[in-house]
Amino acid sequence: MAFSAKDVKALREQTNVGMMDCKKALQEADGDFDKAIEILREKGLAKAAKKASRIAAEGIVSISVCDECGVAAMAEVNSETDFVAKNADFQNFASDLTKVIIKENPADVEALKTCKMGDLTVEGALQEKVLTIGENLQIRRFVRYDENTVNVGYTHMGGVIGVLVGLQVSDNIKDAAEVQQLGKDIGMQAAAMRPSFMDKSEVDEATLAKEKEILMAQAIEENKTAKKPKPEAILEKMVMGRIGKYYEENCLLQQAFVKENKISVEKHIAAVAKELGGEIKLVKYDRFEKGEGIEKRVDDFAAEVASMAK
Repeated sequence: MAFSAKDVKALREQTNVGMMDCKKALQEADGDFDKAIEILREKGLAKAAKKASRIAAEGIVSISVCDECGVAAMAEVNSETDFVAKNADFQNFASDLTKVIIKENPADVEALKTCKMGDLTVEGALQEKVLTIGENLQIRRFVRYDENTVNVGYTHMGGVIGVLVGLQVSDNIKDAAEVQQLGKDIGMQAAAMRPSFMDKSEVDEATLAKEKEILMAQAIEENKTAKKPKPEAILEKMVMGRIGKYYEENCLLQQAFVKENKISVEKHIAAVAKELGGEIKLVKYDRFEKGEGIEKRVDDFAAEVASMAK
């Protein structure tokens, strides 16, 4: 069956695959349009498998909050390059993914991949994106907050960092614009200050013991060069005072509020609640930074050129 340049153009418009790949698919399908689409999808599977070993440490963190039910989701989707992370098609895929998570409530990433996304599964849609974009793409992680909390999302630098905040809010002030603003401010705080814990009560004994050990060692060293060395009992009190500083640096609620550093985040939340005449409590938050913890590829351009010259 013959095909024309218009057919190639139409296939490209429908699949968003390159012109040459579309032409080859039509040739292989003997001009059968539907079969050509099937061939391109099969090639997408092969390409996805081939690219899967390549490091994908760039990407985007996307957040959606359902206007009707209040359920929220945040997902990190990785790409190989920052250039692709800025691609509108890639960003739309990440956004659509969060909406699938809201609707389907999958248990984990593998379960998410079996969920429907339009006419395809999420896995199928991801493989199509690998074919059209030409890079290894990976769904790395996600969180979903149900409707029992007022959920607010904050993204920094176009999705380099995302923070999802869950607030317990009394019914009389749930719809207040100030609550949404508070959620965004807490998200901004978490994005900028990278807290390890939400509250000082969450710091485990092992972490606390290690911190006390480090602080005591520092205090002993300082004491060695002091004009008037302090007794051990005083050193222990100094260490406990410095533990308070540790909480202020590492626990979100005890951190100085970024917009007004004379008060803590905890006190700011209380002040907003009092002003609105209700109750507000931060009950959970998650912070995703794209590529966090993934070992990035380091290209040695000089070595590559030298090897080509041999």
